[in-house]
Amino acid sequence: MTLGTYTHGHHESVVAQHRKRTAVEAAAFLLPHLRPGMRLLDVGCGPGSITLGLAQAVAPGEVLAIDLSADVLDGARALAAERGVRNVRFEPGDVLDLHYPDGSFDVVYAHQVLQHLARPVEALSQAKRLLAPGGIVAVRDSDYGTCTWSPPHAALKRWLEVYHAVARANRAEPDAGRFLHGWLHEAGFDTIALSGTTWTFPGYDTVESWGTSWAARTVGSNLATNAIDYGIATREELEGIAAGFRAWCRAPAAFFSIGHVEALGRRP
Repeated sequence: MTLGTYTHGHHESVVAQHRKRTAVEAAAFLLPHLRPGMRLLDVGCGPGSITLGLAQAVAPGEVLAIDLSADVLDGARALAAERGVRNVRFEPGDVLDLHYPDGSFDVVYAHQVLQHLARPVEALSQAKRLLAPGGIVAVRDSDYGTCTWSPPHAALKRWLEVYHAVARANRAEPDAGRFLHGWLHEAGFDTIALSGTTWTFPGYDTVESWGTSWAARTVGSNLATNAIDYGIATREELEGIAAGFRAWCRAPAAFFSIGHVEALGRRP
């Protein structure tokens, strides 16, 4: 995937959360459309935990999974070997610079990718080129504008302001979910279906796991580096936000939610 700067980066606090993702949850909107023998491209595959479920759904069809991080890809290959999934290969790759022939895939899948791209419509247009006629693109993106939490906490309010500001300074769209339908239309896809899901904490994971992960990201990931470099927040302010997350997430009644939009498009 083509990025100016990946707002999350590949800090362990980020990758550890990504490893928890599965195709059953993250690709539930796509799985009913998959058939054995399909050729599938997974864009921005990360540690591969979703990819392996997709590979099992299309086996013996082949899956190509791409990401920009060599270290993350090494972990994905190890996970595939551990689980005995052999119909997938992991390669470094940029969705805007893939030298595969037109129509090479039946499905292109991207989970939480378009929100980080400076040119999401161009990425979808490339996906369209790579799809065979009638092929499916499946995208899922969160919408940070839907974040809600309880009890109220000033640190979380400031965190969301910082996140939006950093993402947009990186020429990305943190509220991407609400734009997916329009982006698919602009790229020339026929929209098959739109759906929405919400991660709730507790529910998707514990509030403490989510809160401590964001505390670590706020001071250790690309988010922290970018916020400081762009003059959006100081190191001291980020430390305060992280401390606020850690205190907030241990409250017995703590609750957090974030919405996602899922879109399926078909190449005419």
